[in-house]
Amino acid sequence: MTVLATTGSHVFWITSRAAGIVALILTSASVGVGLSMSGRLVNGRGPDLRVTHEALALAAIVAIALHAVALLGDSYFHPGIADLLIPFVRNYKEPYMALGIIAGWGFILLGLSYHLRQRIGVKRWKVMHRFTALAWVLGVIHTLGEGSDAGRTWFLVITAIAVIPTLVLLVARLARPRERGAPVELAGRA
Repeated sequence: MTVLATTGSHVFWITSRAAGIVALILTSASVGVGLSMSGRLVNGRGPDLRVTHEALALAAIVAIALHAVALLGDSYFHPGIADLLIPFVRNYKEPYMALGIIAGWGFILLGLSYHLRQRIGVKRWKVMHRFTALAWVLGVIHTLGEGSDAGRTWFLVITAIAVIPTLVLLVARLARPRERGAPVELAGRA
């Protein structure tokens, strides 16, 4: 009964923590799959990863939203809606909280922009979509700087497993020189 009472009073914090970890894993996987597609690692040789990329991105968006919304019920942190939606409103573990808010909005808006790419223009959308990797990097910094489990071995192992492969793909992508005049390819043309 004591465990239930203790858990009940912290259920929102525990839910936010869990959703944050899931968001880290899903954003890392989504960005990794996106980099694989855009980096020509699969280049017609492997499976079509568009559906996987989109499913991971949508699941990550849900986890990010749950991570923030669950905090509204936390009795210790006790944030307001503006504290969770607007960077630098709440002076809590700055700049990491603000980076998390910026990363969350960036990932959500850039992820959902896929559904508006025809209106945005495919070339313009592709340039915008590259900033998803920046949102992911900011999210990783937020996780390591503010996360309540950031110094724990189990958490660092999970983070390394989720982040390192995507980070390697991102570094490889950034290190590869872009050919001038090369046509811009779009994975998932509709």
